[in-house]
Amino acid sequence: MAVTDPVADYLTRVRNGISANHRVVEIPASNLKREITKILFEKGYILNYKFEDQGHQGTIKIALKYDPVTKHAAIRKLKRVSRPGLRKYADSSSLPRVLNGLGIAILSTSKGVMTDKEARKENVGGEVLCYVY
Repeated sequence: MAVTDPVADYLTRVRNGISANHRVVEIPASNLKREITKILFEKGYILNYKFEDQGHQGTIKIALKYDPVTKHAAIRKLKRVSRPGLRKYADSSSLPRVLNGLGIAILSTSKGVMTDKEARKENVGGEVLCYVY
């Protein structure tokens, strides 16, 4: 079955992995998903990741991060903002703040995929892909 919204599929697979308490989630790779994965790792939402190139596209293996004491996942919520049916864009002056700066918004900009804080620093706007907190 063809996926019409690969980013929503990515977020759903991670969400399902967390709700099932999986340690590792496997996701079909694309350049956009690779960039989102790197951001999640840099911001401490996932433990680790590995890109495996088999076939024409390859897969991304993501090691999910849990609190050792409470067993709660580091990612509380993943929310898709812009979708194929309704794209959401924000210019540099109206970039969203997620949980008053505690969460991150991932944007696709002309300078690449980045968080809302990085986009503010670079003074660029773009398509708001998702919120993570």
